[in-house]
Amino acid sequence: MTKHVYAFKDGNKDMRDLLGGKGANLAEMTQIGLPVPPGFTITTQACMTYLASENHLSPEVKAQAEEALKDIEDAVQKKLGDPANPLLVSVRSGAKFSMPGMMETILNLGLNDETVHGLIAQTGDPRFAYDSYRRLIAMFGDVVFHIEKAHFEEQLTALKQARGYKVDTDLTATDWQELVNRFKAIFQEKTGLSFPQDVRTQLWLAIEAVFKSWNIPRAVAYRKHQHIAHDLGTAANIQAMVFGNMGPDSATGVAFTRNPATGEKGLYGEYLINAQGEDVVAGIRTPEKIVLMQVTMPDLYKQLLHYAQTLETHYKDMQDMEFTIEKGRLYMLQTRNGKRTAQAAVRIAVDMTQSGLISKEEALLQIDANQLPQVLLPAFEMEIKRQNTPNKLATGLGASPGAASGKIVFDPDEAETLAQVGEKVILVRRETVPDDIHGMIAAQGILTTRGGSTSHAAVVARGMGKPCVAGCESLILDLRHETLSANGLTLHKGDYISIDGATGEVFKGNLPTVDGKINGEMNTLLEWADEFRTLGVRANADTPQDAIKARQLGAKGIGLCRTEHMFMGQDRLPVMQQMIMAKTEAERRNALQKLLPMQREDFEGIFRAMAGYPVTIRLLDPPLHEFLPNPETLLEEVTLLRLNEPDSPETQERAQLLKTVMQLKESNPMLGFRGCRLGLIYPEINEMQVRAIFEAAAKVKSDGIAIEPEIMIPLVGTAEELKRLREQLENVAREVMRETRQSVDYHFGTMIEVPRAALLADEIAQHAEFFSFGTNDLTQMTFGYSRDDAEGRFLAYYLDHGILPDNPFESLDTTGVGQLIVMAEEKARHVNPNIKLGLCGEHGGEARSVAFCDEAGLNYVSCSPFRVPVARVAAAQAAIRKRKAREQLNQNLNLLHIK
Repeated sequence: MTKHVYAFKDGNKDMRDLLGGKGANLAEMTQIGLPVPPGFTITTQACMTYLASENHLSPEVKAQAEEALKDIEDAVQKKLGDPANPLLVSVRSGAKFSMPGMMETILNLGLNDETVHGLIAQTGDPRFAYDSYRRLIAMFGDVVFHIEKAHFEEQLTALKQARGYKVDTDLTATDWQELVNRFKAIFQEKTGLSFPQDVRTQLWLAIEAVFKSWNIPRAVAYRKHQHIAHDLGTAANIQAMVFGNMGPDSATGVAFTRNPATGEKGLYGEYLINAQGEDVVAGIRTPEKIVLMQVTMPDLYKQLLHYAQTLETHYKDMQDMEFTIEKGRLYMLQTRNGKRTAQAAVRIAVDMTQSGLISKEEALLQIDANQLPQVLLPAFEMEIKRQNTPNKLATGLGASPGAASGKIVFDPDEAETLAQVGEKVILVRRETVPDDIHGMIAAQGILTTRGGSTSHAAVVARGMGKPCVAGCESLILDLRHETLSANGLTLHKGDYISIDGATGEVFKGNLPTVDGKINGEMNTLLEWADEFRTLGVRANADTPQDAIKARQLGAKGIGLCRTEHMFMGQDRLPVMQQMIMAKTEAERRNALQKLLPMQREDFEGIFRAMAGYPVTIRLLDPPLHEFLPNPETLLEEVTLLRLNEPDSPETQERAQLLKTVMQLKESNPMLGFRGCRLGLIYPEINEMQVRAIFEAAAKVKSDGIAIEPEIMIPLVGTAEELKRLREQLENVAREVMRETRQSVDYHFGTMIEVPRAALLADEIAQHAEFFSFGTNDLTQMTFGYSRDDAEGRFLAYYLDHGILPDNPFESLDTTGVGQLIVMAEEKARHVNPNIKLGLCGEHGGEARSVAFCDEAGLNYVSCSPFRVPVARVAAAQAAIRKRKAREQLNQNLNLLHIK
């Protein structure tokens, strides 16, 4: 018989696949002797079976759960449903990977009209008992029957206003008892059913609701955003309740073993006296900082600090813990590896390594490489903030670092809609709830008036790398009139605000930002990465400034310099257009002569910035019409000129330009007259560029600076294209070297971006010294998708409905596009063992894609300068994992040999 249920005492932390992260860690804490209330876990497999069987909880699962429930009852000497001595339990979700707040929880399960009196008899506290009962009704109604929370909250608010109360703790036992009756009436009205008095019915419905919550929209959206598989399922954890809402000697809290925003060592978190756990994360009451426990509960603080140190040492990672204090006794309810900012992750990894807790390899594997661009997050300069002091609205808690500006939006649906059309927004809420996830993903930053640094808004924002200011209580939200007021200023929906997630400051207006800088710990981590990685890392850079930034971030060369970007300057575009408009080759060459010194100057700056490292320069790639005005706009302009000034020189000039634009217009320009095709028909364009490259190289070399230019011929699909162009352009290179009397080491190669080129890589490799896989276009051509049209029209549907597992323009499609790369690598090296192979699409800065490139045997990846740290760490992680897998294989082979 399949085992569907595991008691905490029977599991461990290595059973995450089966028990989920929460269940595995509760089991582990039980094993190492921490005070964990007894409980059991129903497996993730049971969840997936339940969902596959049209939501039917099998008799086997129920039977095993009943047996495990008896063990809890024996351990605490209480019984579920016993009117005299009732056991109350929590039912919580828990997936393999942490999904904070995305799935469901029900507390105080087991209360009904009879057992509430038993709870009063147990505790002598009717206020606590009725408070717990009303919580169950509201939570059960929301989670199981989808009654909007607002219906219950309205009744609580109305009663507080009628009694003149300010906070929930002012309510008496009679007040809570009245609310229980009101809540039951709401339940009856909204469902047509009485609140279930049978505690077994409560239990089974709660477990089913937890399983169903695996597929609720916010959970699906979160998994998509975090690249978590949809077929893992969630476990259900049933645990004896302990109560933080039993008076001034009770409390609940969330604590980290280190600051999740900065990485600073020391207990960090918040707690609430006389509250239950959901009160902290939901931001219903603003909690106290955990350090105050040293004053209010000094002995318990020392105990919590000891448990925190024990868990961090045991797990060898920063821990995020939940705890409850019941009548002066501390219980641990959860631990997990804490979500943290990139800055904190780097600091923690380096500190733990330097203190001897973990190795360099473990430190690198602890990092989410894709999170590292957060280190370079924008910030507001101090002088800018000083100048905007009159526009400072308020200061809340700096809950997630970074700075952002955007239009005020109060509704997550509206935030998503505006973001889809390119608007930058700041989502402003009293407190966020899990259902807001889509709006949080869309927003530039998040601002809440309630909650603290462990609230839902803070935790999710840190995981996403978005700035968040939480608990900004001085802000007044008027959701009816859609206004935000503070410090004598009133702003409306659509007005700009700026938030500083590091300091908690909120400003009126759109403040400019500056890029962040790499600190000492980050440099240390990147140096460690370079020790282990075997894959080279270059940058895509089109200007000397980009090249300098790339070198600062550790790039060892440029893998893609797009020369077309050099023609877009105000002083260059008119000359480029003159070249395109030329009627003869002589006119075209005359315009190109004007562009030559401009290109030469750019190349010289890039070579100097990359002294000693290779620079791959792609010759002109896009179709010529991209350098000309939009035809529709130009047609309107010419029409007006012909009406008002039909014979003017300007009219004639613009009309001729329109004629050229229409002649160059193509039905499908992506597959049209561009790349190597353009170079073959108009060889003088590429000849000018190659002359500029070699004149710049000769000048830089004469100054004693090492250079290594690599000339990339784009869009090749046949070996003959590359052969002819290389012969033509090498003649120019040799000519320049004779003129300058400088010998330059150079290489010719091509970008593999056409599927045919990958299929015939062995033929093309005979004429190339390097290949660079241009995976942006290779992905478009392999899928047959136009990237812009796909992302604007159908790609979201494909991702939402599981037709595609990931956006192939963000993470490399290893099963399709990746196989073309593998095939091309094998074919190319077969005929040209020394060929250099790289990847220069945007995938070069995405961790999973980098790992694939390492596995495929490429020599390097190239990405935007700001993603160079991602590639360096991801390449190191790939090398470490590959080595560990090899060691494990050898170990297994040795064991087989021994046997």
